[in-house]
Amino acid sequence: MNKKLRFLATVAMLSALAMIIMLFDFPLPFLPSFYKIDFSETVILLGGYVLGPVSTVIMEALKVVIKMLFKPTSTAFVGELANFLTGVSFVLPASLIYARRKDAKGLLIGLGVGIISMTLFGCLFNYYVLLPFYATLYKMPLDQLVAMGTAVNGGITSLFTFVTLAVAPFNIIKGVADAVVVGLIYPRLKSLLARQRQN
Repeated sequence: MNKKLRFLATVAMLSALAMIIMLFDFPLPFLPSFYKIDFSETVILLGGYVLGPVSTVIMEALKVVIKMLFKPTSTAFVGELANFLTGVSFVLPASLIYARRKDAKGLLIGLGVGIISMTLFGCLFNYYVLLPFYATLYKMPLDQLVAMGTAVNGGITSLFTFVTLAVAPFNIIKGVADAVVVGLIYPRLKSLLARQRQN
C-alpha cells in the first residue's frame, strides 16, 4: 500500500472510530441537557499528531458525514455544522502548534490554545447563530430557551449569561477532558511509532 492510500485508509478508520465514540455522549448535571460531552476529538487529535494538521479537518468532516448516515439530521444540518466547526476550532490549532514543536511543551501549548479557541468560537457561534436558529426551528422564543438554562443554573437569565455560564464552561470542560485523555495516551503512542520507525 503506497503512502497516499495508507493515509486515506488511516483517516477513514480514525473518522469511523471517532463517530462511534461520539455516540457515547453524556450530559453534565449543571448544564442544559442538550449539551453533551463525548471524547471523539481525542481520536482526531491523536490522528492529527501522527498524520498532520490537515487530517484533523478531514476527519472532523468525515465523522459528521458518517454520523448522518446512521442518524439523519434533526436540525437542518446546523447542529452538524456546529459540531464540525467547533471540533475544528479545537483540534486544528492544537495540531498546528504541535506540528511546529513536537515535544511535551508543544503538546501542552497546542492543547491550551485549542481549548481557548474552541471556547471563544463556541460562545460566538451559539450567541449569534446556533441558539437563535434553534429558537426559530422549534418555534420557541429565546426566553424559553434561556429558561432551560435557568432551570439548572439560576444565574442564567439572558442569552449572554446562557453563553457565559453554560456554553463557555461546557467547552472548557470538554477541552480539558479531551486534553487529559490525549496527555495520557500520546506518550505511549509516540513510543510505539518510534519503535515502528526503527524496524
